[in-house]
Amino acid sequence: MTSTAFSSLPLNPAFLDNLDSLGYKEMTTIQAQSLPSVLEGRDLIAQAKTGSGKTAAFGIGILHKLNPAWFAVQALVLCPTRELADQVAGELRRLARSTGNVKVLVLTGGSPMRPQIASLEHGAHIIVGTPGRVRDHLGRNTLDLSKVSTLVLDEADRMTDMGFYDEIAGIVSACPKRRQTLLFSATYPDDIRRATDDFLVDPIEVTVEAQHDNSQIEQLFFEIGFDNRNDAVARLLGHYKPVSAIAFCNTKVQCRELVESLQQKGFSALALYGELEQRERDEILILFANRSCSVLVATDVAARGLDIPNLEAVINVDVSKDTEVHIHRVGRTGRGGEQGMALSLCAPNEKKWVKLIEEYQGQPVEWFDLDSLDENDYGVDPAPMMTLVISGGKKDKLRPGDVLGALTGDAGLSKEQVGKINVTEFQTYVAIDRRVAYDAYARLNKGNPLGGDFGAFKGRNFKMRFIGE
Repeated sequence: MTSTAFSSLPLNPAFLDNLDSLGYKEMTTIQAQSLPSVLEGRDLIAQAKTGSGKTAAFGIGILHKLNPAWFAVQALVLCPTRELADQVAGELRRLARSTGNVKVLVLTGGSPMRPQIASLEHGAHIIVGTPGRVRDHLGRNTLDLSKVSTLVLDEADRMTDMGFYDEIAGIVSACPKRRQTLLFSATYPDDIRRATDDFLVDPIEVTVEAQHDNSQIEQLFFEIGFDNRNDAVARLLGHYKPVSAIAFCNTKVQCRELVESLQQKGFSALALYGELEQRERDEILILFANRSCSVLVATDVAARGLDIPNLEAVINVDVSKDTEVHIHRVGRTGRGGEQGMALSLCAPNEKKWVKLIEEYQGQPVEWFDLDSLDENDYGVDPAPMMTLVISGGKKDKLRPGDVLGALTGDAGLSKEQVGKINVTEFQTYVAIDRRVAYDAYARLNKGNPLGGDFGAFKGRNFKMRFIGE
């Protein structure tokens, strides 16, 4: 037994067995430094980046003292985005498998209020939500936080940056004064320290250095002129051929222009920026996560809270003026023991920002010549998957198993040719190997009494179409 083994923590055997079955053997740095204090009930300020294991750090703390027999909201986790809230809720449910009938409810914007109100009427143990929607429920008296014993502010710096401070302050005031507060933030500047000081009582402070293991992430810098940035991105993509890459831009106008340029060159690229409708945003993220889109072009604000696994490359289309932002962009690749690559384009006027990155990292960056890469005669590989959208979802009692059954039965696919299946309220998205996608569609459609564009799932006919072609 070592001090970083989960078995060294005062957790019950069933909980430890579940952690073991989920692959939690040794604690990450943030977990080892924070969990002993969290389990003692101390308040905590933890400075750590996304992907450091912080969800398990607060999740284990929440579940350790949760009483499943008491149907009251005992814990509240606030997140900056709907995507992060969904990810956190999913991880909490996995961690809670051995704890009994624990109900985790997600309250985020972009979803209808009425089903959320109905779910709250049936009770919940843990709420995971975005500040705006949680505050809405408090205003309607549909949410009672008077029994909360653990409050978690996840990515507090991002929530503050996004203008949620007033909502957070109102939510905190609706929680009991005697509670445990756990604050997680990638950065913790003085203004956030002052703003959140009243939320915490004698907190333990833990900082996990926001540096990256150079053996996991290869960082390459390329000097470019002022006017050939979009072509340079295409050249990087054509040379390195990542199956999955995020290209970060500083503005949404630049996002749109770059996507248009990449699409014209044959790349499978989509843009993610503020002002998109939630449905559009959800669909873009599904296509990217299931590999029906190879390049996601995003602003930092739009990408907040995203945790995309197996991301092969990050491209910094501009050098960020904020060194911390650069570090967090780069840290989205090379996770979970995988190798990653960060490619940064730098115009002459941006070299001063590179100097700051070098000072922060304590070592010089590596410069490479863009002209040493392949010329523009590269072949553009299409995204490996295509996404079939079925016009039925949870409301129609459609489950992933029903879709997989139809695809491996009627459509004649092997399990390996079917990728991620996302079932939402009204639609289902399924990734299919591009090489067999149209054949599968034809087989599903063959002999259907409703004619074209319909397929049978779970003995019923649903309209279907491809997106991300």
